Order: sequence, then C-alpha cells, then structure tokens
Amino acid sequence: MQTSIPQSFDVIVVGSGPGGAAVARELARAGKRVLILEQGSAAPVTGKLGQMAAMAAVPGRGAFIHRDASLLVQGITAGGSSTVNFATAANPPLSMFAAHGIDLGPALQALREELPIGPLPDSLIGPMATRLMQAARSLGMDWQKLDKMIRPQICRSGCWRCVYGCPFGAKWTARDFVDQAVEHGATLLDGAKVLRVTIENDAATGVEFVRGGRRQRAAAKVVVLAGGGIGSPRLLHNTGLMASTARFFSDPVVAVMGSVPDIDGGAEVPMAAGVRFDADGISLADMTLPQPMYQGFAAQVGRFDRLFAHRRTLTLMVKVRDEIGGSIGPRWVDKTLQAADRNKLKDGTEMARGILKAAGARHIFKSWHFAAHPGGSVRIGEGVAGDLQTKAAGLYVCDASVIPEAWGLPPTLTLLCLGKRLGSQLVHGL
Repeated sequence: MQTSIPQSFDVIVVGSGPGGAAVARELARAGKRVLILEQGSAAPVTGKLGQMAAMAAVPGRGAFIHRDASLLVQGITAGGSSTVNFATAANPPLSMFAAHGIDLGPALQALREELPIGPLPDSLIGPMATRLMQAARSLGMDWQKLDKMIRPQICRSGCWRCVYGCPFGAKWTARDFVDQAVEHGATLLDGAKVLRVTIENDAATGVEFVRGGRRQRAAAKVVVLAGGGIGSPRLLHNTGLMASTARFFSDPVVAVMGSVPDIDGGAEVPMAAGVRFDADGISLADMTLPQPMYQGFAAQVGRFDRLFAHRRTLTLMVKVRDEIGGSIGPRWVDKTLQAADRNKLKDGTEMARGILKAAGARHIFKSWHFAAHPGGSVRIGEGVAGDLQTKAAGLYVCDASVIPEAWGLPPTLTLLCLGKRLGSQLVHGL
C-alpha cells in the first residue's frame, strides 16, 4: 500500500549527514518548508558499543566486506558518519573546488567562526598521543595538533567515546544542525528508507520511501540527495539517472600498534595530533582505540598474544589517498586496492613503525586495511554540475559522493561548506 504525506514541502533532504544537515538548516532558518528523511535512527546517542554497531557495523547496511577481506564502514544514523567519527576537522582544498567554479571560502570562514573548531588544549592530550608526538618530532616530522570539532570545556580527559558517539555533547556532529533545522520548523522522519526520486518532465517532483513498513510519497520541487558516497549513486540509479555501477574512493586506513611498558592508559581522545604528506597522499595520526576495537584488530591478524595489552599499546593511524576505482552496485560495494594504493600504505606503515620504535614500543604489528570515507561516486563535473544539480532539474546531490578527485582527508568540514553554500543558493532560488 502506498500513501502520500498530505503536506507538500519546498525541499526534501535525503540523509542527515554534514552535507544534508547543513542544507536543511540553511533552508529552515530562511522559513522554507523542509522535510528531512533519514534511514537510520535519531535516538539519543548513548556512547555504547551496541548502539555504535547498529549504526555502522550491520553488514550490507553500514558495513561492507571487499574481495580482499577489507572492511568499509559508514554511519547510518541521524548525523551520518559524523556521529561516530573522530571529530577531526580539515579545511577543504579550496583550489580543487575552485577549478570547478566553486568558491568555498566564504562558507569556510563562516563555519569556522561559528563551530567549535580548534586544537585540543594540552589537558586533553592523552599520554599516548603525547608519547607519539614526541617520538615523531624526534625523527624530524612536523607533528602538530589537529583541529578537532570538540567543545573542550565539556570534553572529558580519559574518555574514549568519540567513535562510539559522544553522550556528553562535547563532540560536534551534524545532529546539531539537524536539531537547529527542526527548531526552525523542518520535519525530521527517521527510519525512512528512500527508494527513488520521482521525476516528471525531467524535473524532480518528490521521493518514494518506506517507513514503518509502509510505502509512502512526499512531494517537493527540490530534492537534495545526501545519502553518502554509497547511498546517493544507488538512489540515482534507482531513479534512472545513473549507470548501475559507480567508481569511488574510500581513504583506506591501517592501524599500526606497539606496546610500551611504562604507560597504563588506553582511554583518550583519538587523532589529537599528526602529520600530512599531501604530495605522497599519506597521513599519520595517533589513534587510541576502545578496547573492543583494539582486540578485534589484534585477533584479525592473529596476534592473540597482544589481546590483553590494550592499556599499554600505542596506536598510529596510517591513511592514504587511494585512486578512484572499484565499484558501487545496487547490492554490493567493492574497493580492492590498486598497486599504487598498497605502496602508499606500505610506505606509511614503515613511517609508523619508525615512530613506534622511537617511542620505545615493541611487539609492533598492523591491522588489515579498513575505510570509512566512501566518496567521489557522483563527482562534480561528471555526475553533477558546479551547482551540485544533476541532469534532472531540481535534483541536487550534497555529500561526499560529489567530491571531484581522490581525497585522503577528513571530509566533514568540506561537506558542511558544500551544504551551507548549496542551502544559500536554494534559499535565493525558491
């Protein structure tokens, strides 16, 4: 049975991650009638493993295994992956977007003035991150604190819940913008899986979605897809506007770990500091993990002798900018790494091993690679124009899928900039 929502809207936003949340907030604050459809739950964040697993570890929904047994995860929840990420803010590469006629400078300046973005105070830098910083600097690396989207006045030292979802309100997430959009009149429906966009005369007219087992329709002349690097190309395919498969990037990561005898910790804000080698497409950062995640990585590679060494183990993240490739299909996702990607991971791992040795670590090992930044699947200049509009009038895409080139960065701040810019444009066009 198919029903229709009686109210029509000015804009329907599909997905509530950073891009979608920013668009929705701009429009709602301008008095536009906005419907936000989120596939995941909007239940309050508890900071518990079970909830995080439901958000990002359900096979085929938030987690995907590739042919080489590597793992890709994404957050299916209100706020998207920002709810379960490490809260690291990286400025968008302005020149990359300027090449497509997109000036993100004004949006970036406004967001940096508004949001809690900056390096952590020394009081919130844990002993493991401090040891790794000292070791990296002893090797001549320009290891610096990273900008975090964290409110330091309410962040807790010795806490490890960033990746589980911060229950204390210290970590900024896109849920903050969703809440503000709702305060200004937007309607949020969670548990709503959008099936396709409805198109008439080459223009968007609304969406079809399933919620509570009922197939429904909602009408609007503008639809913004913000379903992420995997969700948006699938919706475009279901709508008949895209081929059945799409290439993408995933920003693969390995965790390199080693134990020291003189630290007893394991609970601190991850990615407090690090270094980027942009020319090489390699980034390094400290990455203290919750104990269950650490034990999963150790067991994954057969290091059962290290299962109970979590409190003494230093962990480094090695992330690389992978080539666009692989395939997102209607029912599968595959991103088997290319030779160049594997070489970058190898080089980054060797750097990480050197840092760990300089920190006095022993029993060094690494995880298999995993990834959490699928994107580039509906690229600007190919899948969408510079205004983020598809070939169907009134249908836009605003998430990591539109990033036009190989990436290798935390995408949250870039997506907020794209969303703020698109929202402002739509306000003036409606």
